[in-house]
Amino acid sequence: MTQQPGPGGINTYGAIDLGALAQARQVQQQAAEARAGLVARAEATGGAHPAAIAVGEANFEAEVVARSMTVPVVLDFWAEWCAPCKQLTPVLERLVAADGGAWVLATIDVDANPQLAAAAQVQSIPTVMVAWQGQIAPGFTGALPEAQVRLFVDELLAIAGSSPAVAEAVEEPEMTEADDALMSGDLDAAEAAYRTTLADRPGDAEATAGLVQVGLLRRTQGVDPAVARERAASAPTDVDAQLVAADLDLLDGNVAGALNRLIDTVVATSDDERERARVHLLELFALVGSAEPAVLAARTRLASALF
Repeated sequence: MTQQPGPGGINTYGAIDLGALAQARQVQQQAAEARAGLVARAEATGGAHPAAIAVGEANFEAEVVARSMTVPVVLDFWAEWCAPCKQLTPVLERLVAADGGAWVLATIDVDANPQLAAAAQVQSIPTVMVAWQGQIAPGFTGALPEAQVRLFVDELLAIAGSSPAVAEAVEEPEMTEADDALMSGDLDAAEAAYRTTLADRPGDAEATAGLVQVGLLRRTQGVDPAVARERAASAPTDVDAQLVAADLDLLDGNVAGALNRLIDTVVATSDDERERARVHLLELFALVGSAEPAVLAARTRLASALF
């Protein structure tokens, strides 16, 4: 994304791509909306189906290719002797159960089905592939953390949900207006559009995060990063200094650093000052997204700090 200079020559967009964060939230929202359409379509065309099924050469055509015409199918190539497989498969099983039939997990034992593994050109396990509308595409290899697998599944559902065969998610006009204004640097227009959305849909996650983006960009406009960081380094209990430094950390792409700075501030302060740091931290959680590994780690650390 092209960085846009703000007052005093300071970039309003830093190394962290706020547009990418907005896109990630949009994927999560589209995935959530797609689940209902995918489940309804599967039920209408084929009735109830298992969330997870063992697949071999004998039933591959029916359980993977044919079933993928109504719901996405995630293929998990594994083997009994594979330790990383025993880490990944339970993650996939939890996610497919949580998604209530929006997709199907097909587990394939490569030792029992060498021809399938060879046809899919599986080089190592665990390997994950996807089948949708009769087409098979690569996914990922290795035992990824659950948060990353969740993102992978959400992207799959968002893609499947945009298919003409499934009810398509329609973006609200005011959200398009808000995002366009934010990307062009018109913070007043962006804020107004986000607030309009929240007036119609209180608690909307995307609009809430959009307002946090607007606030972050406003707070950092005209700020000299070197001066701000020096002030924060010399005054660990100065909440104002730490909030600005955390915002700069985030704009620099240092997500973990921004969140840990605020947790350190929560630990070092008390009463109203501590609450200000905590609230600011929660705002950054909303901006970055709950699936980001740094957020998951920070939430755990914050809970330990508070309790």
